Amino acid sequence: MMQTVRGNEGAADAGRCYQPAPGSDLPPLVVIVGPTAAGKTALSIDLAEALGGEIISADSRQIYRSLDIGTAKATAQERARIPHHLLDVVAPDQVLTLAEYQQLAYAAIADIRARGRLPFLVGGTGQYVQAVVEGWSIPTVAPQPELRAELEAEVAGHGAAALHARLAGLDPAAAARIDYRNIRRVIRALEVCLVAGRPITEIQRKNPPPYRMTQIGVTRPRPELYGRIDARVDRMIAEGLVAEVRRLSDAGYDWELPAMTGLGYRQIGLYLRGEVSLDEAIALIKKGTRRFVQQQYNWFRLEDPGILWVDPAQMTADAVAGALRGRL
Repeated sequence: MMQTVRGNEGAADAGRCYQPAPGSDLPPLVVIVGPTAAGKTALSIDLAEALGGEIISADSRQIYRSLDIGTAKATAQERARIPHHLLDVVAPDQVLTLAEYQQLAYAAIADIRARGRLPFLVGGTGQYVQAVVEGWSIPTVAPQPELRAELEAEVAGHGAAALHARLAGLDPAAAARIDYRNIRRVIRALEVCLVAGRPITEIQRKNPPPYRMTQIGVTRPRPELYGRIDARVDRMIAEGLVAEVRRLSDAGYDWELPAMTGLGYRQIGLYLRGEVSLDEAIALIKKGTRRFVQQQYNWFRLEDPGILWVDPAQMTADAVAGALRGRL
């Protein structure tokens, strides 16, 4: 079990503002990444308490209001311990672009710093994290509904792999980093290429923001991680995931909205429409989450020397906080 900051010492640390190391030129930003169910939330809360910080979510599903259980948002009790930012930003039928998220994240970082606190960017959405950390110049090509419909029809007629192959012909670099099954991202990359007349990778220039960043990766052995995923899904069902998805459907949110096609929501939707049994839906969620973990490891690589990887079962929160103090 991971040790957490407790008692009087923890209370004192929680109220203390972070003091930059003498001679440091840039303000610090702590980034905590890793696969789903590895323990990012628990570790980030403990570290924020110990170091006088606040948390900025980097999760593309937690931006939606009313999607709580299936997105594993920090609970009300956890948010009472540490302020959280960029949760519940938009309604389930609204769009938050990557560029908008990036600007909101930068604003949250500035706000936290202005109050003398240490910002923590925490999440498993690789695009969100890297857009902030690397300072992506994000394409301003507006969504093209007719073109997207054509590309979706191409997927329906010829398959996701064929559309991905088309992207590879126009922008090999983008195709290399986008899984062919992530149809939404493939379509967006093609949309930018076709409208702008340039590969999306040429447009996405990087201008790293003025922060002194320390990145921590949370990981566990794969069998243990898969066991935690299974337990988390079972817990979500027990906590009322089916009722949460039913409420969203009853409120009129379409099953094809991005918010309703995320892990958990799509599969429970299949159950509610009578297409699979509940047991089958649960099995699909677990299987899909394991596949998603592999995609996350493609974003956050264990061999990346810029990430300090920790296993919460082997390294306590106090020890990680100590290591952080030496890097900040």
